[in-house]
Amino acid sequence: MKKILEVTGFLTLVVGVCGIIRELTDGWFRLMGITRYLTENIWFLEDRALFANIVIAVLGLVIMIVSDRVPKS
Repeated sequence: MKKILEVTGFLTLVVGVCGIIRELTDGWFRLMGITRYLTENIWFLEDRALFANIVIAVLGLVIMIVSDRVPKS
């Protein structure tokens, strides 16, 4: 369980950071297409793309912190 949380947290953090970079460079950084999909196709995230990507990155960081608190099994 700990390893799954670590991998999920890391991937979520990477997706969030790539989305932040993509928003700050006006679409120049196209490494992760999933961030564009999330922010352009979900109606309430259309005008809040930078904020949504910051939340995704923070969520990834929180998942990684929680994974450190889970005991090894």
